[in-house]
Amino acid sequence: MLTELARNWWVLALRGVAGILFGFAAFVWPGVTLAALVLVFGVYVFVDGVFAVGEGIAMRRQLNLWWLVVLEGVLGIILGVLTFRSPSTTALVLLSLVAVWSILTGLFELATAVRLRKLIEHEWLLIFAGIVSIVFGVLLIARPGPGELVYLIGAYALIFGILTLILSFRIRGLRETIRHAVPGAA
Repeated sequence: MLTELARNWWVLALRGVAGILFGFAAFVWPGVTLAALVLVFGVYVFVDGVFAVGEGIAMRRQLNLWWLVVLEGVLGIILGVLTFRSPSTTALVLLSLVAVWSILTGLFELATAVRLRKLIEHEWLLIFAGIVSIVFGVLLIARPGPGELVYLIGAYALIFGILTLILSFRIRGLRETIRHAVPGAA
């Protein structure tokens, strides 16, 4: 499994970059209406979901719980599609879906980190990303005001993106170790 993770480190890196870009956009353009921000978030969770499905499928032979990563991705894709199909849906309903998605994503990330703890040294990054996702979901359930919401979503995407990008480069760094330990790998 570690070989497959190291080979596909760039997928994690793309997820991280997407989160960082979205987070910056939320802080640079805070005057953007909540509806526009929700649509941009829909794009983000859709793209993130596509990459998560790819990661899960790539790990299917090495990880028994690969389907958790695929399920996380499918939830993101569904949430993204719902955002595009019903942009007039009330922010309250959509934010509830985002909150549930975030909490489930956090739980899946924690489960994956526990599974990977023996294979990688920096699983704490994935654990922290899972905790950040869960906290974000709980804060959304607390129903912040529209102004606070823009910054909350931006902060979440930025923190999650940074953690995912760092983890991807840590995993990329393992390629050389794997190459020496397993001839023909990575």
